[in-house]
Parts: sequence; C-alpha cells; structure tokens
Amino acid sequence: QVQLVESGGGLVQAGGSLRLSCAASGGTFSSYAMGWFRQAPGKDREFVAGISGSGSFRTVAARTVKGRFTISRDNAKNSVYLQMNSLKSEDTAIYYCAADLLRIGAQMGEYWGQGTQVTVSS
Repeated sequence: QVQLVESGGGLVQAGGSLRLSCAASGGTFSSYAMGWFRQAPGKDREFVAGISGSGSFRTVAARTVKGRFTISRDNAKNSVYLQMNSLKSEDTAIYYCAADLLRIGAQMGEYWGQGTQVTVSS
C-alpha cells in the first residue's frame, strides 16, 4: 500500500509560480510511475503530467500545461514535484498526486493522494 501526501498549494496571482510536492511512503518508490491530476469545480478530474519510475524518467504532459508545468522526481527522497509557471486562472483546481506500477498518462492512478488546492487569482 502506497501513501501519498501532497503539499505546496496555495493562492497565487496570475502569471506567478508554485511548486507542488508529493511525498510517498509504503512502497518501492522507484518502481512507480508518478503523476499529477487536477479537478476544477464542476469538472472531471484531468491528467496534468506524468513521469516514469527510473531510468530515463520519461515524462508526458497535457497539452494545456506543456511549456508551463514541469514534472520531476527525486527517488532518494521518495518525492515527485510539479513546477507550475505562468499560472492562469483556469489552472485553479485541486491537484492530486497519483502512483501506478504499470501505467503513465491519463489512465494511471493505482494510488491517490488527498489533494492540495491551487487558486490562481486574475
């Protein structure tokens, strides 16, 4: 069983930056692909970005955040990060961390964190 705890959310002005963190425990962290999803009020949860467990650390990102958001991980710290730059009001959502042994991308999500709120004011 993998436990995921997100942190780093908050209120930021449009154009600003935030860095989200997700700390994992309870499993072999490097075995898992990790990802970030978000859910805005009244909308379905959507994939934001993902990163493979080890080796080349292949990353994938949603078209809406490419060039603005960067996912990274530190296997020594059992953590994954989401650097968010040039934030827009439409990035306002609860951001969730996800872990998956097999999948990376929109279908991933074997384990989930409880989420952290990001609010972008215009």
